[in-house]
Amino acid sequence: MCLGIPGKVQKLYDQDGTPMAAVDFDGVQQAVCVATTPEVQVGQYVLVHAGFALNILSDYEAEETLKILRDLADFNANLPEEDLRQ
Repeated sequence: MCLGIPGKVQKLYDQDGTPMAAVDFDGVQQAVCVATTPEVQVGQYVLVHAGFALNILSDYEAEETLKILRDLADFNANLPEEDLRQ
């Protein structure tokens, strides 16, 4: 199973002919290839998997997805230790 994570584009740049972006993932910035989303603009959200932007998300889509991921993390953090081993 693959999981794409929304991140916000902070900066666009070219790296040896490849369009790249500095993307913020909840305070952590990573380099992401944006060749498949050439129309992306600074301030937009992209869905990222394995260092590649798969598509551009609306602010609403990104925020809803991030909320679900945070809720899932909170739920898992509150599970008893024995439930995590199953």
